[in-house]
Amino acid sequence: MYTYAIMRLRRATQKDEADIRALIRLVGINPTGLDWRRFLVAVDESDRVIATGQIKPHGDGTRELASIATAPEYRSQGLASAIIRRLVEETPRPLYLVCQEHNGSFYARFGFRKLERPEMPPVLGREAALVAWLRRYLFPKMERLLVMKIS
Repeated sequence: MYTYAIMRLRRATQKDEADIRALIRLVGINPTGLDWRRFLVAVDESDRVIATGQIKPHGDGTRELASIATAPEYRSQGLASAIIRRLVEETPRPLYLVCQEHNGSFYARFGFRKLERPEMPPVLGREAALVAWLRRYLFPKMERLLVMKIS
């Protein structure tokens, strides 16, 4: 059963911090680098956070589309797509992302393309290498990660 939200997008406020963290934990994605000041959120008619996304800056200047999450009961309604479109429109290029392999075709719809290791910024290449090592030696069933870029 789906709950249909009357949704609006807005910049996160400090009062959204706990809700952002809870949603990221709930959907099981990378919980590092969560600074509410970088988030765009989708909220329902009660102003409850139901989807999130951020542009995460790295120390080398790399910008990463990250923390794309939608509450399970609100999936398949275009919330993540709306957040991605807005963040992509507002962000200078190049813009990168790291995702599980099965999500690659979803991000390709927005113009992102898969990168090979030599094309990756070092900060994201190290992350991909670490996950590849973990997959090889400790967690063989772990899904591969893709590093993608939009120019």
